[in-house]
Amino acid sequence: MSATRDRVSTPFQKFQKLHREALMTWSFECREESVFGGQGPREVVLSEHYLPLEAVEEHREGVGDSVCLQDAVTTAFSHEQDHPRVMLIVGAAGAGKTTALQKLLANWAQGTCLQPFFLLPLSCWKLNSLQGALSLVQLLLQQHSHLSPESLAVILQSPETLLFVLDGLDQYRHQLEAPAQAVCSSPEEPVPVAVLLASLAQGLLLNGASLLVSSRETAHLEPLCEVQDLCVELQGFSRERRRAFTQLLLPQEDAGRVWEHMEETLGFHSLCRQPGFCWTVCSVYRAALETGMHLPRTLTQVFVSATVSQVKHGGLEETQARALLSGLGRLASHSLLYSTSVFSRRELIACGLQPFLSSPILSAFLRIEGDPALDGGVLSFLSPALLEFLLAVSVFLGAFGSGGVRDTLETQEGELLVLFLAGLASPLQRQLLEGAVGEFSSACTQDFDTWLKTTSQEALQSYSKEQHLRCFRLLHQRSDEQLLRAAIGPSARLGLGYGDLSDHDAAALSYAVTCCGELEQLNLYASNSLSEETVLRLGPALRRAGRIILSQSSLSADAYAHLATGMCSGRALELDLSYSRLLGEQGAERLCAGLRASGLQSLRLPSCGLTAVSCTHLVSLLSAESSQLHLLDLSGNDLEDQGVTHLSTGLKSPHCHLQELRLRRCKLTGVCTEVLSVVLCSGRSELKCLELSNNSVSDEGMSRLSTTLRSPSCALQRLLVSACDLSESCCAGLAAALSSDACRLQELDLSINELEDGGVLHLCDALKAQRCPLEALRLSRCELGEESFVALATVLGCGSSRLRELDLGVNIVRDRGAKHLWNAMRDGRCSLEHLDLDMLGLTDGCLEDLSAAVRACGSLKRLILKNNELTDAAVPALVAMAQESRAMQELNLQYNDFSEDVFELMDTCGKIRY
Repeated sequence: MSATRDRVSTPFQKFQKLHREALMTWSFECREESVFGGQGPREVVLSEHYLPLEAVEEHREGVGDSVCLQDAVTTAFSHEQDHPRVMLIVGAAGAGKTTALQKLLANWAQGTCLQPFFLLPLSCWKLNSLQGALSLVQLLLQQHSHLSPESLAVILQSPETLLFVLDGLDQYRHQLEAPAQAVCSSPEEPVPVAVLLASLAQGLLLNGASLLVSSRETAHLEPLCEVQDLCVELQGFSRERRRAFTQLLLPQEDAGRVWEHMEETLGFHSLCRQPGFCWTVCSVYRAALETGMHLPRTLTQVFVSATVSQVKHGGLEETQARALLSGLGRLASHSLLYSTSVFSRRELIACGLQPFLSSPILSAFLRIEGDPALDGGVLSFLSPALLEFLLAVSVFLGAFGSGGVRDTLETQEGELLVLFLAGLASPLQRQLLEGAVGEFSSACTQDFDTWLKTTSQEALQSYSKEQHLRCFRLLHQRSDEQLLRAAIGPSARLGLGYGDLSDHDAAALSYAVTCCGELEQLNLYASNSLSEETVLRLGPALRRAGRIILSQSSLSADAYAHLATGMCSGRALELDLSYSRLLGEQGAERLCAGLRASGLQSLRLPSCGLTAVSCTHLVSLLSAESSQLHLLDLSGNDLEDQGVTHLSTGLKSPHCHLQELRLRRCKLTGVCTEVLSVVLCSGRSELKCLELSNNSVSDEGMSRLSTTLRSPSCALQRLLVSACDLSESCCAGLAAALSSDACRLQELDLSINELEDGGVLHLCDALKAQRCPLEALRLSRCELGEESFVALATVLGCGSSRLRELDLGVNIVRDRGAKHLWNAMRDGRCSLEHLDLDMLGLTDGCLEDLSAAVRACGSLKRLILKNNELTDAAVPALVAMAQESRAMQELNLQYNDFSEDVFELMDTCGKIRY
């Protein structure tokens, strides 16, 4: 395509200089500087105040990464493209679309971008005032008076060189007609402007021309949906660009402090990213600094301050100001009810705004094209946020009567509208505005507070995260601690998962927690891409939560540092970051460095992408003088033996008080037991629980641990080594340890190891000894036969055993093997409380012996018979057995061969799970 354009560029070279010079000052719309409207797009570009905007590319094949808008446009219309392109820029009001396009025109005029094209901008807002039929030639001559009919004729001869820039398609008040109904194919053919634009968009007019179109909503882009190549969603300012923008508009000595205040308090980053809103906020902050007033702390206060400044600047008396805001509120209500954003003179008069049609005060709140006092003029609100604020104000001014609050809440939708109602219901936040427009209706404000309290109580008793967060946002905007505490009450369910919080939600949640004083649990489960900014806003909540859950979340490295900082000055005893795979080395370093001064007692980091290097950071946490850590779970990380070697340095520290260390599935071998044995025998270790399950510990490693258990210095009470490649060979040494006077082991999990009957026989010899401390033994899936069950039955009935829990699941011995256990349980000396016989192949044939055993055993509280072969016929006896047993608390019968016919019978016994 570049070669084609080179050949056809010569005919219009003589027009380019004139056109470039004109576009340097050509504006999509004439906009005066105002608090709500901001600087005019042309003024921003010419004053070199323009800051690049972020966008997200959405191709036909999917969503791309965040990019600079100017780069996205330049790439889309690059030399390499060999066909006409249609690119859509979608963004909220105030996101900077018009200013960005103005900057693009200036860059083209200066020769720095899109040089193969001849740019022809059109403002859809200006097109609203055009009447009747026009040809494309007539339209372009109207919009670009510096072009002559002769020059335009030459330019239009080469459509492939043309790039039409259509700004604000959503602001065009007419629906684009489908080309099938009305078609225009000639630049000289007069047709309605709607037909002209639709034909141009579909390529029926000037086939080969490219289009760059901006709009607030995608609904207005339907005629382009089938032909567009790329859709770019404009995000606005990044955090650093917001900071730069603040430095541009505020005194250097105040910019940093004001920026931090804005970032930490407002929380409305969907708005704060928009240049238009940033202008409003900075204007309000600048005025507050100049007058010595407090900086606003809520969104409502920002809009109140801006509105009062506009009313005072317009010189309105109280009665006039009240009439103006009431009329604008009625216009806003009309806009929302009828889904229209563009208004005529007639609609303004119907809303009571006739006295202001010739007043410049209207331009402080409305965008105006033409003369509003004449029928040809068109108007719209400067932003949707301003529209909703003015509607909220008019409700409390009584513009809709005594039932205005309820009617508005029932008929109007809009998150900001309800937020503004909440803020304006606060006497403190509306005080400044009442000084300019008179007092609000007390009946309306009281009516809203009653609604807010009732709605919040209902919302916070539900299990809906969305309802909770909406309630917090409203209460935050209302900023009345007494009302918040009354609304939350003792029945609120504040332990819900509040994952994926926006900055706004984080600020609101922190406010609610701060007012309550403390929170038992802050559950942020599955928070994706939790940013530094969001964690900063959660600071108050982090400091007041007793337990913090961030499992399956992803945080940035800086966010981990702020998380730790918040916890250091708080009361949290537990932090759960399970399956937060992005923690990694950098996150672990910042987290551990920050947590050294905390009072944390439990830290869960399973499957967090940690390695041996990560353990060096954990050492600093374990050995910190103020360390209170009792539980550390590192399961599912590739620590390997070297990682345990690093950890041992911290475990041997005199300041380490760790009692539970979980290393399940960490790619360890028996080598790690050498280091652990040294730690356990050092006399300084307080470790009482060690989990090494799902590692290749092997018999050799288990032998080392067995020797360690016999040391008087070893405090270990729980040893979990399931699935550790153990065999019968390790059991003799383990039995010797259990028989020793020094052993303190109370729980031993040997499940999923090939111990077989020989290994269990060794263990049973030790279990019968009076000095054996073991109370819980798990032997699930250990390849056991009937001989093992005979030996274990002997242990249960010997009278000297301390066993209270026994897990023998997934050892297929059927009724014959289990019968030995039933016999032992009928012995009055059996003190078993928990028995797990999952998947033993039990049938209805064992029922008589089982029932007799349970009735005779006065200690059994929990019996698990899952995954066996029990049928409907056994249910009456099982129900009777459970009901008659005083000790029995749970009988688990899940996954047996039951039909729905017996479910009702099992429901009669609350102890049964099925």
